[in-house]
Amino acid sequence: MWIIKNLIRIGVLLTLVSAAAFFLVSVSPLDPLKTNVGQAALGSMSPEQIAKLEEYWGVNTPPVARFTAWAGDFIRGDMGVSLLYRQPVSRVIAVKLSNSLWLMAVAWMVSGLVGILLGVVAGANRGRTVDRVISGYALITASTPAFWLALVLLMVFAVWLKVLPIGLSVPIGVEASGVTLGDRIVHAILPALTLSITGISNIAMHTREKMAQVMDSDYILFARARGDSKWTMIRRHGLRNIILPAMTLQFASISEIFGGSVLVEQVFSYPGLGQAAVTAGLGGDIPLLLGITVISAAIVFAGNFTANLLYGVVDPRIRSGRARA
Repeated sequence: MWIIKNLIRIGVLLTLVSAAAFFLVSVSPLDPLKTNVGQAALGSMSPEQIAKLEEYWGVNTPPVARFTAWAGDFIRGDMGVSLLYRQPVSRVIAVKLSNSLWLMAVAWMVSGLVGILLGVVAGANRGRTVDRVISGYALITASTPAFWLALVLLMVFAVWLKVLPIGLSVPIGVEASGVTLGDRIVHAILPALTLSITGISNIAMHTREKMAQVMDSDYILFARARGDSKWTMIRRHGLRNIILPAMTLQFASISEIFGGSVLVEQVFSYPGLGQAAVTAGLGGDIPLLLGITVISAAIVFAGNFTANLLYGVVDPRIRSGRARA
């Protein structure tokens, strides 16, 4: 029953996101005819041809009716045709998403694991040199824009040291059949590193505070009096108390990684979903922009839903609370 309620909630949220995105595009200054046909071609058309195009693009159709028609097609799997790529939106999103997903997945896992590790070390040694170093690093990276960090890494490793490629997801001038997994990994190092560095700070600082609270608790004092080592106390008491809030924050950071990928992919010219969203917005590709918005929101909601499911595995008290509800 709990799962069904959350699925219904996700459906409602996706509907609201879709409606908001659709109506924001509707009130934008973009002219559907100029965007899709072009100013020069539009000027050479007769009034009858223009009237037919207006009917085709629904210029005079009420926004609610246009949204209903678009949503119905979307549910059936028809997201429309991309105006820039001249392909179905679903196909464009599938290609771009395949490039971005594993990039963001690597960044998400690395930032989570490293952030939790740094937070545990800093919280267990609060006030010491290692804590001040980790906290200083987290504060600096938390206030560093992702695009600026991407430019710095690009300048250092690609321009000065020349040890990593300057951009793209595959080598230039190589056919698709000749691209190896190693080529894709090398080209993804800098974008993934940028997203990882910017994602570490929040989880590290949050875990540090939780770990420091655990180390000041009464049962840790009792464990010290009993002669337990610091690692034993961290393993038995610290990790058990910080893993649930850390998991919550980490799954919530999916939206931040999505937002950061838009800027990072632009800097590295990485052909992923973030770059496609910017291209669609600047080029007036409304079908592609709406499709990316809905798919991105669905992935973020799915991450939060997965976190809720894992709560019951990590903490049985939450699972029993759901059963009583």
